[in-house]
Order: sequence, then structure tokens, then C-alpha cells
Amino acid sequence: MSTTSSDPLAALGELPGVPDAVDSVRKAVDRVYGHRVMRRRSNEVTAEAALRGARGSAALSGADWNLEEVRRRTDFSGEDEARTIGAALRLTAEAGQLLSIWRQSPLRVLARLHLVAAGGATPDDAVGRPRLAGESVDEPLIEAPVPGADEVSGRLEGLSRLIIAGGTASALVTSSVVHGELLALRPFGSHNGLVARTAERIVLINSGLDPKSVCPAEVGHAEQGRAAYVAAFEGYLSGRPEGMAAWIAHCGRAVELGVRESTAVCEAMQRGAA
Repeated sequence: MSTTSSDPLAALGELPGVPDAVDSVRKAVDRVYGHRVMRRRSNEVTAEAALRGARGSAALSGADWNLEEVRRRTDFSGEDEARTIGAALRLTAEAGQLLSIWRQSPLRVLARLHLVAAGGATPDDAVGRPRLAGESVDEPLIEAPVPGADEVSGRLEGLSRLIIAGGTASALVTSSVVHGELLALRPFGSHNGLVARTAERIVLINSGLDPKSVCPAEVGHAEQGRAAYVAAFEGYLSGRPEGMAAWIAHCGRAVELGVRESTAVCEAMQRGAA
């Protein structure tokens, strides 16, 4: 992420097409929050959105399981795909516990997310901290060159300062940048994609855009497909205005598809089918 503005996130919000994406997301979120089911059964919608979001995030990390299998399964040990699903479910559950900490110490939250995702599957001294020089990264899907440890440290600190300082940028812009920057840096030895998408979720909740966490962007990222996800991310990596705008628009579409998913859940509940 590079920009010369004193408020770089706000500057990204002015890129061509981004204001329209922000407005479209806001209208979509307002519609699902206005659904009559949300007035009576929002906790159930939140729980279902969490499950579906975890399934979507895991799918992007190589474990594309049927929703009902995720719902039915109780043991997520064993094969790699099961562990990926388990990590995604743990992260989704943990996200809501870290909202207040995120505002003061995003790096502490990221460390906690990695610890939760690893779940004992990574050597203890590599869990919950950014990787050191010479340490490898195991990250499915993202094949871009991995920044060195010093660059990771510097850029994480910069991202942390932006988050703590706050600003006028929209939730969509901020969450997209957090997501993209963590994918670009891959600061941990494993589970970076899962952590990045969970951090996106935390920003969307914390910002007030989706306070009940019923708009799972992970669902939308998965629905758009792994190829589209990688292509949009390459736009972020380019650092060019048009690439950044395309990534933000992609993330906006993901939120809208998450809204559509939860709206369908609301409709099913209203019919008595869920």
C-alpha cells in the first residue's frame, strides 16, 4: 500500500468507482438490517452467518466443503482440509471477542488470531508472532513473492498506526486495505489468508457497518471464486490506483453477496424453514 496523502485510506476512498461501491454496500447492509426477522431473531442470523463465513474462508484456503458437512462435523482434526475448516470456525468464533482490543492494539489481535488458527498445529515458537528472517510461509492460493521479515515488520507497524489513528475512510475501504495488506505481507508462517479475512470481518463489525456480524464477506469472496479473488488481489499488489480500486470493489461485492446470503437466511426463517 502506497500513497502520498496524509490520510491514505481516505484518499483511496476517492478513487474512481470506490464511492459507488461504498454506497452500494451501505444500501445492501441497510436492507438486510431492515428485514423483519432481524428484529426478532438476529442472534440466529448472526450464528448462521458465522458458520457460512467460516465455510467460505476455508474454501478459499483449499477446503471447499459442503455447508451441511461443516454443520454436521464435530471432529476437525486429522486431514489437512478438516484442520483448515476447524481453524476457520475457531477464528470466526474468536473475532467477536477481540473487537475492543483491535482499536488499541491491532497487532496483538493479529497475533491472537494466528494462535487460534494454528491450534497447536505449528511449532510453539512460531505461533502468534510475525515470521523471522529465513522462515518459510505455507500459504495456499497466494503465490506472489513474500516480503522479507524487515519489510513485514515495518508495514505491520504502519498498518497498526493507521488503524489506531482512525480517520474518515469508510468501513469498506479500511477493511479492504487491512485484508489486502495482510495477504500481501503474509506475516505468519501459516494461515495468513484465514487471518486476513477474519481481520476484514473485525473491521466491518467494529466500524459500525455490520455491528451484528450478519454480512459475511467471506461468503462473497468464495462465491466470486478463487481465480477472481487472486486477480483482484493482484490489483492491490500493483499499488496502482486502478488496481486498488478494483480490489476495493471486489471486496465490496463480497460484502453484498454476504448480505444476499443472510437475506436468504432471513427469508427461510420467516417461512419457518430454518
